[in-house]
Amino acid sequence: MSIQRIRYSDLNSRQREIYNFQKIAAILADYGFNCIKLSDDWQGADFLAYHIDGINTLRVQLKGRMSIDRKYSGKNLHMAFPSRGIWYLIDHDTLVRIVGERTKWLNTFSWTENGKYNSNAPSVALTNALGEFKIEFAE
Repeated sequence: MSIQRIRYSDLNSRQREIYNFQKIAAILADYGFNCIKLSDDWQGADFLAYHIDGINTLRVQLKGRMSIDRKYSGKNLHMAFPSRGIWYLIDHDTLVRIVGERTKWLNTFSWTENGKYNSNAPSVALTNALGEFKIEFAE
């Protein structure tokens, strides 16, 4: 059997979610986390990340792009998403605060009326502000 790389753009939405889970789980392994995919978005989480310290467990909402959603506020959820080839893991409420400081997203119709906003290409200033939340493979 010959294996070949796939193109993300050729995947359907379910396949993209599985693909993204595999990518983030591999990266989080380098940080001492074991990731378990949930089948039912339990309490807003797509997966749980258990740390090897036996103490810390993250409930994570996985997105294909930087996203905020009012329904995740106050739920101690982390958001995991790629942007320009870099993965980020950040507490949702912290992300909302940083977005509010660096963008006008919280003043848009999408946020004020629908309670959500996402971007496939956030500004460089915003991604720079998220620098401490970058996660990447260990070298």
